[in-house]
Amino acid sequence: MMFIPQETIRKKRDGLELNRAETRAMVRGITDGSVSEGQVAAFAMAVYFRGMTLGERVDLTEAMRDSGRVLDWPSLGIGRGVADKHSTGGVGDKVSLVLGPLAAACGLFVPMISGRGLGHTGGTLDKFDAIPGYDTAPGLERFAKVVREAGCAIIGQTVDLAPADRRLYAVRDVTATVESIDLITASILSKKLAAGLGGLVMDVKFGSGAFMREYDDARELARSIVTVAEGAGVPTTALLTDMNEVLGHSVGNAVEVREAVEFLTSASREPRLAEVVLACTGEMLVMEGAARDMAEAARKMEDALASGTAAERFGRMVAGLGGPKDFVERADAYLDVAPVEMPVLAEREGFVAAMDCRAVGMALVAMGGGRTRADQSIDHGAGMTRFIRIGGRVEPDTPLCVVHARDGETARMAADRIRAAISIGERRPPDRPVVRERITAETAKEAS
Repeated sequence: MMFIPQETIRKKRDGLELNRAETRAMVRGITDGSVSEGQVAAFAMAVYFRGMTLGERVDLTEAMRDSGRVLDWPSLGIGRGVADKHSTGGVGDKVSLVLGPLAAACGLFVPMISGRGLGHTGGTLDKFDAIPGYDTAPGLERFAKVVREAGCAIIGQTVDLAPADRRLYAVRDVTATVESIDLITASILSKKLAAGLGGLVMDVKFGSGAFMREYDDARELARSIVTVAEGAGVPTTALLTDMNEVLGHSVGNAVEVREAVEFLTSASREPRLAEVVLACTGEMLVMEGAARDMAEAARKMEDALASGTAAERFGRMVAGLGGPKDFVERADAYLDVAPVEMPVLAEREGFVAAMDCRAVGMALVAMGGGRTRADQSIDHGAGMTRFIRIGGRVEPDTPLCVVHARDGETARMAADRIRAAISIGERRPPDRPVVRERITAETAKEAS
């Protein structure tokens, strides 16, 4: 039967359920260009307003996954234990930099396809771009070789992985349809499933620094991703994590790489960052049978960190993808350092009551350390370190963080923005768990 795009669009516009063949035909047209830009936009808008059933979400995700190459790890020399983690994005989120080598040191293979930052959230690839020589776009043979030899490789989306997503997302970005749960689910999972995973852990963030600010919205997205991934045959668990303050003690590209190396070498581990890293990695180990339960996973992770095996895997990955062979040992010699350091001082005494994490992220963008357009270059040395935690006691002139900038004017601008983003109150706020909820296919079904 001949495919007529406008009839599929009309059907979804009228709130009817698309069948598998209709969805696959639409995705083929998006991929090969036979569906026009206007029709792609109309399809996205129809989905945005009418929504999709679980079956439709699975069909769309699988069709987008199959729009390009799907990696087959057994044919590339890895039989089992292939897993990954994905974050919905946050400020200071360097979990992937630690998780990949830590999971590899515990026996898993982690072929991680990551993205760049846009808006207030940092991108994992931008952090790795701060490492001289690191290739975030290797060919498949090199990618597979590093995964086999280091146990992990963190790279960007290649041109032949889920190409339908690139076109559909570009249209969504300019048609105000990015926030669709259905389309977000398909976009995230099509790329992850194309990587040939045996299991996936989702870090779904909520709060002032997350794209999903409201907890209920983040929970809805987590349930959607878990159920669709399970429907597509990939066991998945989601953790809902707090993004109401900076994760770790640094924000920026080079400074976050430095913090990740310090974590892996046991030089410094900020507690909230450690909790998210260990929770996500532990879920992966149990899911793939590398640990019987979370208690055994915790012991394995601690051994991998204490022995230096996790740091060694990070170094092996960096070298395998073109970076310095002695990067872990001499990170400071390779990472860019902005010349101006300026402490951001509190102006009154009290307790840190709240942090506008989005404003912090936008301060980094204003410094040149992030981007508002995909084609913008980044100052990898710009950033902030030594962030104070919510609940911390301050006096006048207590540093809230330290800004690292190219010049004094930029540093003062960032300091003003950060000071305005941090609220000081008279009472210490109650503690908040950083990992708030765990969602599996079973709990998602029970809640629906």
